[in-house]
Amino acid sequence: MSEEYVPPTVWTWDKENGGAFASTNRPVAGATHEHTLPRGTHPFQLYSLATPNGQKVTIMLEELLAAGHDAEYDAYLINIGKGDQFGSDFVSINPNSKIPAMMDYGPAEPIRLFESGSILVYLADKFDAFLPKDVAKRAEAMNWLFWQMGSAPFLGGGFGHFYAYAPIKIEYAINRYAMEAKRQMDVLDRQLAEREYIAGDDYTIADMAIFPWYGGMALGRAYNAAEFLDVTSYKNLLRWAQQVDAREPVKRGRCVNAANGPEDEHLAERHSAADIDKVLAVRKARGTV
Repeated sequence: MSEEYVPPTVWTWDKENGGAFASTNRPVAGATHEHTLPRGTHPFQLYSLATPNGQKVTIMLEELLAAGHDAEYDAYLINIGKGDQFGSDFVSINPNSKIPAMMDYGPAEPIRLFESGSILVYLADKFDAFLPKDVAKRAEAMNWLFWQMGSAPFLGGGFGHFYAYAPIKIEYAINRYAMEAKRQMDVLDRQLAEREYIAGDDYTIADMAIFPWYGGMALGRAYNAAEFLDVTSYKNLLRWAQQVDAREPVKRGRCVNAANGPEDEHLAERHSAADIDKVLAVRKARGTV
């Protein structure tokens, strides 16, 4: 990892490549072990973790429930640090071994769902909610949904990895991805200068997709990098982030499949609204919502 590193003619995998996720990274797909996933009583069975990608789906499900839709679900924790995503049942739902993954057992033939953006669109179409019917407005929401899907890897796998998780600090890599992270926040800040929400006047799945990543960054929740990236200078982005963060379904969705923090403030599994109520009551009492 010196400045004189010269790539070999053929790259080979070194299990000791270092970094925060070295123990679960590998260059091949497929299951590493047999594992049967649990299944609850609701049609929707979610297997996830409260990373930004995981939060998108739990926020959507909680928004649907708050809006009166029959979107009850069971959610089970997938601990990616322990390699749960490489279990046989999980890989059968998502061959890419990434969270979130979900099954809809409502139809006669169960439907598997993976990729957070795909799950959001599926739920929006299924319940006719949070995605405009008007062609132009739907297209705008989809534009921003896919913007997020394409942009966030530069924020997480790029900036977040090299700034917070890489075994050594590489100035070039941090500078490269800090520049891109700030450019992306500026894109959103300009978009929100004349719009209440990302895609216009309506709250949509575009907001739900973008908030956990860029809203979290604006609110100082990501990588301990708020000062480094001067996130509070993006006034419109911060206004929007605070507005979305204040929504009760967003607070509820962020609780689900959370594995960090005090045990009574996180919710590894969710099977009913009461599960979240209990955790939120503790958080509100301690001012940690």
